[in-house]
Amino acid sequence: MTFRRSSVRIVAAIAVTCLAIAQPAQAQSILRDAETEALLADMTAPIVTAAGLAPRDMKVVLINDDSINAFVAGGQVVYVHSGTLQAAKTANEVQGVIAHEIGHITGGHVSLSGRGFKEATGITMLSVVLGLAAMAAGAGEAGAGLLAAGQQAAMGKYLAFSRQQEASTDAAGAKYLNAAGISGKGYVNFFKTLQQMEYRYGINRKMEFMLDHPVSSERIAAISETLQASPAWGRPLNQDWEDRFKRIQAKLDGYLLPPSQALQKYPESNKTIYGHYARAYAYHRGGYPEKADAEASALIKAKPDDPYFREIEGQILLEAGKPNEAIGPLREATTGSRNNPLIATTFGHALLATEDKANYEEAKRVLRTAVARDDQNPFAWQQLGTVYELTGDTPRAALATAERASMMGDARTATMSARYAMAGIPQNTSDWIRAQDIAMTSQDALEKDKRKR
Repeated sequence: MTFRRSSVRIVAAIAVTCLAIAQPAQAQSILRDAETEALLADMTAPIVTAAGLAPRDMKVVLINDDSINAFVAGGQVVYVHSGTLQAAKTANEVQGVIAHEIGHITGGHVSLSGRGFKEATGITMLSVVLGLAAMAAGAGEAGAGLLAAGQQAAMGKYLAFSRQQEASTDAAGAKYLNAAGISGKGYVNFFKTLQQMEYRYGINRKMEFMLDHPVSSERIAAISETLQASPAWGRPLNQDWEDRFKRIQAKLDGYLLPPSQALQKYPESNKTIYGHYARAYAYHRGGYPEKADAEASALIKAKPDDPYFREIEGQILLEAGKPNEAIGPLREATTGSRNNPLIATTFGHALLATEDKANYEEAKRVLRTAVARDDQNPFAWQQLGTVYELTGDTPRAALATAERASMMGDARTATMSARYAMAGIPQNTSDWIRAQDIAMTSQDALEKDKRKR
């Protein structure tokens, strides 16, 4: 496993969440891992299909944030905080969260949120006009009161609009789970987890007018009858998904928790796959390569053909400064995962790290295939640019830099690099046309930025 962190620009009118309104951010820290993404895709596909969407068009993106949250921000992408996966008791609970967010997508709530803002803004502007008029007439205190009352009314209007959206989305999530033949018990149980959080913070029904979502007790009551009436309610959980989910949770704990906390949660006495998995990462991050390698070896002994276990073995060796030893496990991991682009990128990185010219052509092939299958991996573009530079192909090195810069929102670097690439790549070839596209779109972004200023 190789978790990769990267910043991805998320543009949103509003991020609609299952717990609270997420503040729209210019950049979010994304966690990418081949095994995690494969599981999320598999357990989401039936729900996506039930919602009338195509699984190939839907993405679930993991955000590096320990809070319990999920949101949509336009398009067919669901963003889930890592804390949601760590807090969930089952994969079925996460399916409930994702079903809810898919309801926001099918309901068009990101675009509709503008209506809520428009109504609230109208109230605010009226209060400003009246308040300023009162102040101008010499009634300063009354004017200030009008301004404050207008702001409160506007917020109340928007929160009521948001609660209505959340309630309709709760129902949509229940509908999709039933249609997919997936038990809604996890959906209800996750709302019960949120309910416990509300109790902890003293939130009750009397405070609902201050919330952007209904209180959890109402949400549970609203969806329970629909879910319990479905034949899917009593259906056993998919044990393959549940087992894979426990592995993901262990990996996240080992990677994200402070090493001492992860080792406390998964002590040496825990000889399960999950225990070895978590400790492999905790020891690796804590600076104990020999112990990390021993845990990886225990995983491989249990399942020699598991590509994700080979991946962690190779990653530990690579990051311990042993790229030549890492090549074997990472090649097996790449082959065993059917050339998963994230794993292949780590393999390509290991080939480059050997500083052996004999490995450069293979690295180039591996990395070109990786970006062809997943062009949203900035680390892969960086590595591909490096191998092009090492083999003397500076125009294509510039093109790889342009791809990465464009993805990261660096329009200036993208424009300059793309133009340099165009000057050295034969005209009208696929690479030249791609460089031209990046140059044009990045230049347009620069000009828009200038106009805003």
